[in-house]
Amino acid sequence: MRTLLSILLLAAPAVGAELAAARSEAGIQLDGRLNEPAWRDAPAIELTQQKPRPGEPTPFRTLVRVLIVRNVLYFGFECADPEPSRIAVHTMQRDALLDGDDNLGIVLDTHGDKRTGFYFQINAAAARADGLISDPEHVSLDWDGIWDARVHRTDSGWSAEIEIPVRTLSFTPGLKAWGLNLERWVARERIGLRWTSPTLDSFLYDLSRAGSLTGVEELSQGRGVELAPYVAGRTREFFGRTPRSWQGSAGADATWRITPQVAAVFTANTDFAETEVDSRQINITRFPLFFPEKRAFFLEGANQFDFGLNMGSTFRPFFTRRIGLLEGRQVPLEGGVKINGRAGKWNLAMLDVETRPTSFAPRVNLFAGRASYDIDNHLRVGATLTNGDPSGKTRNTMAGFDAIWRTSTFRGNKNLLVGGWGAFSAGDLAPGQRHGWGYKIDYPNDLVDCANTFDEFGESMAPKLGFLPRPGVRRYMGKCEYQPRPSRDGRLAWSRQWSFESRYSRVDNLNGVNESWLLNLRPLGVEFTTGDQLGISVAPQYEFLPAPFEITEGVHIRPGSYRFNRFIIEGESSRHRSWRAASSTTFGAFYSGRLTQSRNSIHWTAPRGRFQTGLTVEQNFGRLREASFVQRLWQLQTAFAWNANLSLASFLQYDSESGNLGTNTRLRWTVKPGRDLFIVWNRGWQRLRTSRDDLLLVH
Repeated sequence: MRTLLSILLLAAPAVGAELAAARSEAGIQLDGRLNEPAWRDAPAIELTQQKPRPGEPTPFRTLVRVLIVRNVLYFGFECADPEPSRIAVHTMQRDALLDGDDNLGIVLDTHGDKRTGFYFQINAAAARADGLISDPEHVSLDWDGIWDARVHRTDSGWSAEIEIPVRTLSFTPGLKAWGLNLERWVARERIGLRWTSPTLDSFLYDLSRAGSLTGVEELSQGRGVELAPYVAGRTREFFGRTPRSWQGSAGADATWRITPQVAAVFTANTDFAETEVDSRQINITRFPLFFPEKRAFFLEGANQFDFGLNMGSTFRPFFTRRIGLLEGRQVPLEGGVKINGRAGKWNLAMLDVETRPTSFAPRVNLFAGRASYDIDNHLRVGATLTNGDPSGKTRNTMAGFDAIWRTSTFRGNKNLLVGGWGAFSAGDLAPGQRHGWGYKIDYPNDLVDCANTFDEFGESMAPKLGFLPRPGVRRYMGKCEYQPRPSRDGRLAWSRQWSFESRYSRVDNLNGVNESWLLNLRPLGVEFTTGDQLGISVAPQYEFLPAPFEITEGVHIRPGSYRFNRFIIEGESSRHRSWRAASSTTFGAFYSGRLTQSRNSIHWTAPRGRFQTGLTVEQNFGRLREASFVQRLWQLQTAFAWNANLSLASFLQYDSESGNLGTNTRLRWTVKPGRDLFIVWNRGWQRLRTSRDDLLLVH
């Protein structure tokens, strides 16, 4: 058995890893075959196993080459596989989750700041996903760049060609090297291969661990104006109320590259018809739920607005869903301008939009801006300012300041992040504390993952353009997770990694009175070598209700103090399987009675990923002193793809709270990268009852 020291030495991160991009005047035929002479002449690098056994050899040899043809980057991958028939593919859709598929990933740090960058991912069917990086642990996959890819199956595995025009990137011109890291994931074996930093503590999105891609200093993004017009046609009918109406609209987005690093995007009569519908949620809390942004206009450069250290949905001084949406209703946008970019060590972002007056809201101007400065390779400080109230009822301004220090060399090669923030509101506010502040210390590593957080929010802190579900409180959180990986030669060789976690969160009001606490203990969590997972948790909880709480229509929980214990059992089959299932059940005491929550799903994918379907059922069965209730949410998703550029997807949802059944069907045809045709059909059945007279259709 190897000693721990020998394993650490074997998995030591590559220092100063460098890859030179070869230049070619001859064009590349994008077919995934890598048969042009330019590919043979380009230098190649080989990826190394990163997990589960860092540095050890595998039969999945992976060679990568990079070419530059004029102002286009080409990445060529050759992926050996001893059993090509077992290569996992579950989808051909754009921006689908590819965790269960054999896939390739590329991260690019085009400014050399080791913090922000771009992510590109394809699976073995050339389905594409992309995103923006501003966090070393995670990536936002909502951004869409203009790029393309093709794959080719061989008797010895598969190969891929990825084409990224530099005009889809923001980068510092003349920079001698970009940050680069590369990854391959073999889904059925749960094996990850990486170019640089192939250690278990290394995140692919941690750009401080990236290598260098040289030969990029002559790349030019060009300047000038790019125009993207759109035309949309709609038909709308409320059966039994109004005749069918036909509507048409037109608008455009124009991009002006002020400098190679800074771009301004102008929008007129902005349209969001192609945006996917939200996935419905059941809410059994007293606080509003968080729904992620999906509209393309707001996602471009969204990582520049990130505030604080991994605050998630706890607090966001600027949340783009406040624009164009008001209490569930759409507010048309007359127009707006957005600026994103970088100048030296400064990162800049600004958004200003004008909404169109409606019957429920006047015309409003809304503004958000952010600037951050990189003091050195570890420390970034920033400031955020928002102004405006989407409802048009009050004056509202919020300013926030934050600082984040991070390193990937703590205790040798460990990750450590420390962040702090402060913010205050101004305008037409109720009396009380208008400011807030907080900090977070995060130690996210493979064996030990710990974090400590404190946040304070004033009761009159009101970010009308942000998201703050629980003002007037102090929030404490601490967690530590121990995740050992058993030896493959021992008695636990059937398991890949274990997880034992303790997490405690507490919320007090500003007078120091405890309002709630939650202790989550996971005595058992295991991932099997097959990729299947199983977990058991115990969650004692306390809640103080200062006023009655309507958990569902007509069911009010009385004010008072409640202490109850909850238990959680969850399991999930590996995502690489054609048939896969997941189940989670939470049960036990709940306020004045008992509540059982269950979430079950089953998915099936046809070979090669052309057709897929999945059903998710979420149900709550409550028996309280006040009343009993049942809540249900059913979601059926199906998709068929002719190829990676043409797909049809349908999302059917029903929830018992609203009594509404709705479907969203989208045909997406990418004629060529950057030119998309969407055909979207929405239909809803409201107040669905057994009586025919109660059936109302909307589409």
